[in-house]
Amino acid sequence: MLVKWMRCTVIDRRGFERGQRKWAGLLGEPGFRGQGGGWSRSRPEVAHLFGFWESRAFYDSFMARSHDRLHAAQVGTYLGMRTLLFEYRFDVKTGFLPEFTGADLLRVAHCQVREDRIEHYILMQEKVWNPAMAGSPGMLRGIFAQARAEEEFLVLSMWDSAAEHGKYRTERVERLALRAQTGADIAAIDGDVIDLEPSWTVA
Repeated sequence: MLVKWMRCTVIDRRGFERGQRKWAGLLGEPGFRGQGGGWSRSRPEVAHLFGFWESRAFYDSFMARSHDRLHAAQVGTYLGMRTLLFEYRFDVKTGFLPEFTGADLLRVAHCQVREDRIEHYILMQEKVWNPAMAGSPGMLRGIFAQARAEEEFLVLSMWDSAAEHGKYRTERVERLALRAQTGADIAAIDGDVIDLEPSWTVA
């Protein structure tokens, strides 16, 4: 499964949201599995979107045929969209589905991992971070994915409330990072906490 992460700075919020409704046209596209997103909690003008496709081939076909027609309604409503593509590696919690049902909050982490630490980083994601997140009340589902540039990773988790995500961060993240030797693995990390906008969901 291919995961597409889009992030942009919106300059016309009403126009952007109106254009976002046009993406319902994705439903007829071969290989399309789902899309959703929302607004950054820390930077209210930043929008994040996550799309899921069965494969890179289906995605490339969509980009060549239909993308520009659906995108036309949003031209001029935002600045500097950054698009990154990742290939699914494994679930953060068993039974991941590319849907946003029941979620109120999204957490995305984008990690640049040191080349000689990639294997260790993946192992720690599997043995330390995933069980901790999966066992946290309020964590619904999540996905761990890797870019073609092999040292680049995406962790996306969906939560039923900001309160539950906040408890997880407060109580566990620092301790887990020490156990997983995250500081030794990661060269750079960015990410965001996102309030899900249900009207953007296409599934």
